[in-house]
Amino acid sequence: MTFDFIRHDVNEQKAKSRYRQLVCNSVASQGKQIVINGKSYLNFSSNDYLGLNNHFEINKAMQEGVDKFGVCASSSSLVTGYHYAHQALEDDICQWLNKPKCLLFSSGFAANLALFQALGKNEQSHFYLDKLSHASMIDGAYHSKAKVKRFNHNNIEHLTKLLSNSGENATYSPNKLIASEGVFSMDGCQAKVSELAQLAKSEQAWLYLDDAHSIGVIGDEGQGSNTFADIDITMATLGKAMATSGAFLTCSEELHEYLVNFSRHYIYSTAISPAIAWATRKSIELVKREHWRREKVTELSALFSELLDPEVELVATTSSIHAIIIGDEKKALLVSDKLKEQGIWLTAIRPPTVAVNSSRLRVTICAHHNTNDIKYLAESINKAIA
Repeated sequence: MTFDFIRHDVNEQKAKSRYRQLVCNSVASQGKQIVINGKSYLNFSSNDYLGLNNHFEINKAMQEGVDKFGVCASSSSLVTGYHYAHQALEDDICQWLNKPKCLLFSSGFAANLALFQALGKNEQSHFYLDKLSHASMIDGAYHSKAKVKRFNHNNIEHLTKLLSNSGENATYSPNKLIASEGVFSMDGCQAKVSELAQLAKSEQAWLYLDDAHSIGVIGDEGQGSNTFADIDITMATLGKAMATSGAFLTCSEELHEYLVNFSRHYIYSTAISPAIAWATRKSIELVKREHWRREKVTELSALFSELLDPEVELVATTSSIHAIIIGDEKKALLVSDKLKEQGIWLTAIRPPTVAVNSSRLRVTICAHHNTNDIKYLAESINKAIA
């Protein structure tokens, strides 16, 4: 049978309790309520951290963008697909994060692949990645010609040793890139941004941060990791706290010019929808202005931690993401199913997304939740895990 490994591999996923399947949310707007197969659930698995999805001002800006530019860019950015809406959004992002240049991408996955593969086309490049870096960062790094090393999670001492190039077989490279997530997607913990920036400067390396789960949520105006240090290259997605779609990279003028000429993901992809770019300008405005959204997430997160039983293994975090470690895949699925019976949608995260024996519930607390929601969530989790 042609490609007979397909059925074998799927069956193996089922046997390991790692099988995944699509579920369709039939509610018009994915706020704190979702509807799956006709049943309504309190949603604690969304990345709509600031509760901006379906915001009337963003929706209005989206319609304005459609009227002005159409839905589709109709071409790659280097042909005729680069619209005024794209340029205006890039300018807004540069001003917001105090960066020289910005490039837009269709997704964070594409942006990460683009950056690592473009810088990794030179065999003299060396990449140093946190071990918990996102799959797209790892794929981009290992599918390049660069030398790749991974340092223990948030371990500055280990990273320093790797950068020192000590040992008999050490080879010096002037092209060093330190890479990490600003807030780690499955743990919710923050990178040691200031220490990473200082180390990068002392080692004459560049610092690259995937800020998908930081942007909008961290900082007085939601600037993410750039709140703590001047990051050489920042990638952030627009489909989480920003409540639209796509991603961006901020960088120097020189790197911008290089990526425009050598990033295959940028050169050969149709530009993101200009209407979405126009709507994202409004997202940024709201993120900067409405501080209460971040304050509410912080307040509700503290309440959640306070209400959980001490036996519940909760990873310490100051972000919207709260990881409850269960361990075994089957048990994680069982707890998730128990919560569904209580009207709570909380997805079980299993390998290979996380390490073996670290399956978890990934709780996301958003600005559209309220105190009663959090109390009910904590009560239900305590019962389900007991």
